[in-house]
Amino acid sequence: MVIDMNEAQVRTLEQVHQVLAGTQAMAFQAAADDEGRYAWIEAVLKRFDYPRLARADRGPVLAYLQRLSGYSRAQITRLVSRWDGGKPLVKNYGSPRRPFARLYTPTDVALLVDVDRAMGTLSGPATACVLRRQRDVFGDERFVRLGSISVGHLYNLRNSALYRNQRVLLTKTQPSKNTQIGVRKAPAPEGRPGFIRIDSVHQGDLDGVKGLYHINAVDCITQWQVVASVQAISEAHLLSVIEQMLAQFPFEILGFHADNGSEYVNHKVARLLDKLRIEFTRSRPRHSNDNGLAETKNGAVIRKEFGYEHIHRRHAARFDTYCREYLNPFLNFHRPCLFATELPDPKKPGRIKRVYRPRDAMTPLDKLASLPDAASFLRPAVTLLELQQLARALTDVQAAEELGEARQALFRRAATRTG
Repeated sequence: MVIDMNEAQVRTLEQVHQVLAGTQAMAFQAAADDEGRYAWIEAVLKRFDYPRLARADRGPVLAYLQRLSGYSRAQITRLVSRWDGGKPLVKNYGSPRRPFARLYTPTDVALLVDVDRAMGTLSGPATACVLRRQRDVFGDERFVRLGSISVGHLYNLRNSALYRNQRVLLTKTQPSKNTQIGVRKAPAPEGRPGFIRIDSVHQGDLDGVKGLYHINAVDCITQWQVVASVQAISEAHLLSVIEQMLAQFPFEILGFHADNGSEYVNHKVARLLDKLRIEFTRSRPRHSNDNGLAETKNGAVIRKEFGYEHIHRRHAARFDTYCREYLNPFLNFHRPCLFATELPDPKKPGRIKRVYRPRDAMTPLDKLASLPDAASFLRPAVTLLELQQLARALTDVQAAEELGEARQALFRRAATRTG
C-alpha cells in the first residue's frame, strides 16, 4: 500500500477513531502488490507501538488496518500475530502441502464397485462384513485393504468421483373373516430360532391379468429367509408351497406369524400348522410392527430383486426354482444382515434401546451358529458343519455374481417365452 503524508499524520488513537467514524478524510493510493501493503502494516504497528497497547486499544488499530489495507479481519489478525512474534511480514506461501497418503487405491475402488454391483449395494455395515469375510473367511488377497475399511470411509469411497463414474447405473391384503383362527399376539421367540413371519408380495396386474405372487418367510432371531413364487394366493396353490417353505428352514419351526390376510388365516393352513405342532399367531390391530420384519424384507430383498413391474403368473414355476436354487442360498449363506444389540436407554430408565453396530453384521448362518447350543435347534438330518461347507463352496462375491447371471437369464426367458 503506497500511503501519502496524510495517512502518516495519523499518530494518535483519537485520530484512528476519527478515521473509523468517517469524520477525517484520508487520502491514499492502493498498490497492486502485497509487499507494499505488508510494509505499510509494519510501519503502522511500529508507529502505535502495538505490543504496548492495552487490549481495548488494539481493536481500533486492527479495524484501521483492515479498512485501509483492504484485507479481511482474519488476514490482518494473522499478519499482526506474525509480526508480534518477531517474524518478518513477507510472502510466506512455502512449499505446497503434501496430501495424505492414499490407503485405498483405484483398484480397491473398482473392487468395491464390483462387490456393490454383485450384492445390490447393501448398507455400509453389511458391505463391510462382506469385504471382511472375503479376506478372512475366503482368503481373497484382493481384499487385504478393503477388509479393514471402516463404515464411514466406505461411504467416502462410494461418494468419490471414481466410484460414481463406474456406477452411474399393488393389491391390498384382504382381511380374513375367520376371526377364530390363530392367536392375535406378537411372536415370542425368547432367543430361539424357528419363529417365522410370513407375508405376500404381488407383482402387479396388467390389462386385467394377475401377476404372480412371492411368499416371503423370515425367522425372527436369525433372519433366515425363504422366498417362493406362486401363481396365486388361493388355498389350492398356497398350501403346498407353505409346507415346502417350512421344510427349507434348517431348524424346527415353532411359530408361524402372519398378518390378517385370508390367504393365511383359513382353516386349511390352520390344520396344516396344527398337524406340524406349530403355533399360529397373527398381527394385532394398531400394532403395525407385529409383522414388520417380513415387510422390511419385502422392500430390501423382494422388490430389490424382482422390481415392481408385472410378471405373468405362468412364469411362477421358473421363478420358484430360481428362488430355491439361487436366491435363498445367497440370502442365508452370503448376504449379511444387521442384528440389534439391546442396551439400557440412559435417557429413559427402565427402557431398552436397540443399537445396530457395524460389528454385529453377519449372515443368517453365522447368526445361527453363534446361538448358544445352536445344534439343538436343527432338524435331525441337518448339521452346522454341512451348512458351513455349503456356504464356503463359493465366496460371497462369487455367489452374488452367480445370482446376478441367473437372474438375468430368468428375466430374459420370461420376456421371450409366451407360454
